[in-house]
Parts: sequence; C-alpha cells; structure tokens
Amino acid sequence: MIRFAVLGSGSKGNSAVVECDGVRLMIDAGLSAKQLTLRLASLGIDPGSLDGILLTHEHSDHVGGLKVFLKKHQIPVFATSQTAHVVRQMGIDGGTWKTFETGQTFSIQGSEIRSFAIQHDAVDPVGFVFGSATRRMGFVSDAGFVTRSMTECLRGLHGLFVEANYDDGLLEADLKRPWAIKQRISSRHGHLSNEQVAALINDIAHAELGRVVLGHLSSDCNTPDLILGRLRECLAASGHRHVGLHCAAQDEPTEWFAL
Repeated sequence: MIRFAVLGSGSKGNSAVVECDGVRLMIDAGLSAKQLTLRLASLGIDPGSLDGILLTHEHSDHVGGLKVFLKKHQIPVFATSQTAHVVRQMGIDGGTWKTFETGQTFSIQGSEIRSFAIQHDAVDPVGFVFGSATRRMGFVSDAGFVTRSMTECLRGLHGLFVEANYDDGLLEADLKRPWAIKQRISSRHGHLSNEQVAALINDIAHAELGRVVLGHLSSDCNTPDLILGRLRECLAASGHRHVGLHCAAQDEPTEWFAL
C-alpha cells in the first residue's frame, strides 16, 4: 500500500510525506523545523521514524527547514549529486547524504523510487515515482513545462501530487509582479499553469488513477475553485469522473491519501 500527505505547499514552504511498502519518506523540507515536527506529529509521525528525506531541488522554499531539522534528527538525505553539492554549499551539511543521478531508479530499504528530470530554474530538479507496477504514485513539484519524457514517467499512476501554480488570466492581470517576474513564472523553467496541469492530467488519466493532489497554488494568481473546476471539466469530458481531487494548503497539512 502507498499513502501520502502534504505537510504544506506554497511559496512560503513545501514538504510532503510518503509511506510505501513500510518505508516512510519526507519529500523536501521547506517549512521551518518546528512546523515540520508539528505537522508530522499531527499525522501520527515521529520525525525519528523517517527512513529518508528526498530533495526535488535546492530552492529555499524546499530546503529552508532542513539544516535545523537535521541537527535534531540524523536522517539520510537523498538528492542528485548536483543538488546535494549546492545545498551543502548553502551550509546545510548535517545528516548522511546519499546521491543519485537524474533518471536513476534506486531503492531505500527495498522500496523502489524512480527519479526523472523536470524543467525548472534550479541546478538539477527532479520528480519521483514511488512503488511498483501494482501501485504507483508520482510527485512533481516546481516545473515550468511538461516534457514528453516527464509525461511518459507519469503514465499508469494510481496517485499524483503536482503543482498548479497559476491561472493565466490572473497572472496576466496581476499588478504586484513586475513583467520580468511574470515572464519567469510562465517560462519553460518557471511553474505550471492550470492549463498545463489540465493537459497533463487529461493525457495520463486512466481507470485506476484514484487521486490527484494539487500543490504550490499562488495565493493571488490562482484559487482552488479555478483549478478544481478546470480539472473536473477536463476529467468529465474524458470519462474519468472517478478521479479524486484535492488542493494542498500552505498553512496546514492534508489528510492521508491511501492508494
């Protein structure tokens, strides 16, 4: 069985937990160490019971709480060689570091994890697929563009976490962000829009895809109603109304989602 929960997701910090075949993993540690501990506890998890921490990339909203967390808990950290190098240069050097190369499939205590490349303005960003052919879950954090290889990695899933950062219309109308920032967000190395996510889900939806959780929603350039409405419309048109949809929040963890 696989189950997962999102501890928090947004521009102020991102982290999630996945349990697969008895192995308990945290993905990213962008919340404060205090919040990571409190939110893990709310899900019934002792931080010392984690078997590893996986990093998607080195941005502060994904590793901001890692240094203090590792001082309290000696947990192995898994990251690509390039990401590990950059993060450790940032002064986050506690714990035991285990490196892998982008695209490599590796195991943690017998639980198989496949990594794959994504496009984002980080040194070596990756997504993950957990589990085996009978039960698989995908995890895609910050990504600016849905590549063909990324889509192929996400076929046949039973659950998926994916960012849905912005609505095109709201981003265009936003008066707070300079033009250059808007260009960065909507670039091929920025973040995914609602339309990009809808196209991805439409492409990979199948009879056994049971749950999609959306994360990293912009607080002022997206809303849960917009992305959920767009996905429901898309899934209904393709005959996949059965897929459960949920938006993760910044300030509180989700429930456990079992696959």
